[in-house]
Amino acid sequence: MLIFAAEAPEHFSRQAASFLSDPENVLEVSAVSVAEIAVKATLGKLLLSPDAMHDTLQDIGARLLSFSANHAFQMFGLPLHHRDPFDRQIIAQALAEQIPVVTPDHHFRAYPGLRVLW
Repeated sequence: MLIFAAEAPEHFSRQAASFLSDPENVLEVSAVSVAEIAVKATLGKLLLSPDAMHDTLQDIGARLLSFSANHAFQMFGLPLHHRDPFDRQIIAQALAEQIPVVTPDHHFRAYPGLRVLW
């Protein structure tokens, strides 16, 4: 979600855009997402700087949600529908916090109890 917000907000689905633009919703971005973006930027797969990430978070009015030990322990019960370790952390965090995830990744929908917006 954060990459779309930074580089191509026009790619959001109608449902995701509506949810993100509703001032009643609290927008939280996982620190795991920022870590994944940092790794991909270091590898040259993305051209996003730390300043661009800070600006994007501020522009969309989002706050960072830290990844905690409780989130890590949530991962023990996750089925292996998704094998990407960053995405698994985000899934565990969203389930533990009972918050929806904005993503076009269809693997997220395989997790019972996870609300996916796209």
